[in-house]
Amino acid sequence: MENFEFASIVKIDNEAPSFELPAYNPKTDDEEKVSLSELKNKWVVLFYYPADFTFVCPTELKDMAEQETRFKELWVEVLAASTDTIFSHRAWVKHEKLMQNFPYKMLADHTTEIADIYNILDENTGVAGRGTFIIDPDGIVRGIEVTSGPLWRNSDELIRKIEALQFMRNHPGTACPAKWAVWSKTLTPSIKIAWEVWEALEK
Repeated sequence: MENFEFASIVKIDNEAPSFELPAYNPKTDDEEKVSLSELKNKWVVLFYYPADFTFVCPTELKDMAEQETRFKELWVEVLAASTDTIFSHRAWVKHEKLMQNFPYKMLADHTTEIADIYNILDENTGVAGRGTFIIDPDGIVRGIEVTSGPLWRNSDELIRKIEALQFMRNHPGTACPAKWAVWSKTLTPSIKIAWEVWEALEK
């Protein structure tokens, strides 16, 4: 059992730990189940935040909500998640003005099991950290970002990372250098450009 649990901990470029969790869907104002296995063939962003009815969290989720159209264009399924219950999620959406028209399903990891597997659980408080996980259509974790409690994340940077990951998936053998953006120069890793990366970028 111990070996199984260790193998299930999230790791970059490895299969994402599976989960099935209850969720509140603010678009239907109803509860449902969300299973990662049913999202194969899609890009998934698992967006953990510490708690409902807090301070930085609604600003992050509003920022993510404002990018709904762009995430749809990139075929990305965004899942918000915390260790709150679906009832707390619903109450928060109904009362916090920053959460008005929030479009994404909100996972309720109330047992904290998935936050633990994804290595962002504060065991003393039972609260998850700010963790963002980008999972590709094959179910492989391609991006992990964890920030300190008071520090919010930036949806523009998340989208830039997804664009780069999708580009590299569609163009095997390429690499995206620092500050890469769509249509900018990429690299083809090779011994031939070792020590000559500047020249490769200038060609």
